[in-house]
Amino acid sequence: MNKPKVFLTRKWPASVEAKLQACYDVTLNIGDRPLTADEFKHALQNYDAVCPTVCDSFPAEVLNVANKRCKILGNFGVGYNHIDIDAAKAQNLIITNTPGVLTESTADIAMTLLLMSARRGAEGDRLVRAQQWQGWCPTHMMSSDITGATLGLIGFGRIAQAMARKAHHGFGMKIIYFKPSPAEQSTIDNLNATACNSIEEVLQSADFVSLHCPGGEATQHLINQQMLDLMKPTAHLINTARGDVIDTEALINTLKSKGIMGAGLDVYEGEPNINKGLLKLDNVSLLPHLGSATIATRTAMGEKVLNNLAAYFKGLAIPDRVV
Repeated sequence: MNKPKVFLTRKWPASVEAKLQACYDVTLNIGDRPLTADEFKHALQNYDAVCPTVCDSFPAEVLNVANKRCKILGNFGVGYNHIDIDAAKAQNLIITNTPGVLTESTADIAMTLLLMSARRGAEGDRLVRAQQWQGWCPTHMMSSDITGATLGLIGFGRIAQAMARKAHHGFGMKIIYFKPSPAEQSTIDNLNATACNSIEEVLQSADFVSLHCPGGEATQHLINQQMLDLMKPTAHLINTARGDVIDTEALINTLKSKGIMGAGLDVYEGEPNINKGLLKLDNVSLLPHLGSATIATRTAMGEKVLNNLAAYFKGLAIPDRVV
């Protein structure tokens, strides 16, 4: 019996690729290069399953390709706003994701960016590497205190709660948050967290604001100029969610004018093409979408895709089906 044909759009951890090869007729992206829309269309026409990542764009124009063989997109990542969900539903195309396993690693990166922005870590690193440091002095590169400061979370799901736990129990930070639906009381009690009635209230009150909301049309440019103007001039904005949640031009303007103290970003609008205005600023710390980039986490994400594919091809309930 012929094995199902599976296509990986990018290079995955070697152990996961080996398991896939043992179960399926797999085509790997050996060179790990970004693929084109035409290549995605070809994969949809010639494979039973296609496994994209969050950096691959699958709009309706790609999904509506004629003579499609593929029945399932085994997405390597939690977010799936890079896939046109309406087009997928219209064609009964199954989409799965990889929730749960990247919570701690992404929360760690959010805390890393908070620390980098607060203590001007990226700026200091650049100064030393450029051999421009003139030595210690009492007023050089003074920065923001973290211990006892207020962390405001927009969204209060798994990753936000993990960050809150690290911030509250590790740094004594006060936790406030906005979540459209009620959070579990045990979580609130453990973090001594306070719910806010609106995003605006979080922005006005927090010393550090961290974004943990999904991407997509509903949250595109949620943090715009009007919202940024509500933040304290001493505040910092952290984003490990999705790049399009922030209006990048508005953020650049705000950082330039010192409307806020700093920002830490792991995700960007139109990534990997980053607005050049960000690159010219000293008061923003930039990481290349490292949220889930640990060996254990990326391997666990691949294992999730394996489980989803195995369930699909066996005709069983798919653990992480989103469409």
